[in-house]
Amino acid sequence: MNGISFWIYLLILAGSTYLIRAVPFAAVRKKIQNRFIQSFLYYIPYAVLAAMTIPAIFYATSHPLSAFLGLAAAAVLALCRQSLTVVAAAACAAVFLAELFL
Repeated sequence: MNGISFWIYLLILAGSTYLIRAVPFAAVRKKIQNRFIQSFLYYIPYAVLAAMTIPAIFYATSHPLSAFLGLAAAAVLALCRQSLTVVAAAACAAVFLAELFL
């Protein structure tokens, strides 16, 4: 990627990020009363985080099975309401052990 392409991509990314955040503030002046919209806006950050993280998980390891095992370990511990540190450490340990044996 050359320098000009980088700056074009960066400006497009910055503009789209700014618009996504600024338009709701400019368009909505009062508190949102609709429960559906409130629920939708509440879960947006979680959906975006999952959409960015899940694909990266499967490309971060040398074998897709080790990535799946790490994701499974993280999901099980997260569903058991463990802390973020415990979930992350267990997922890393699961991937490390799977990579040792694969």
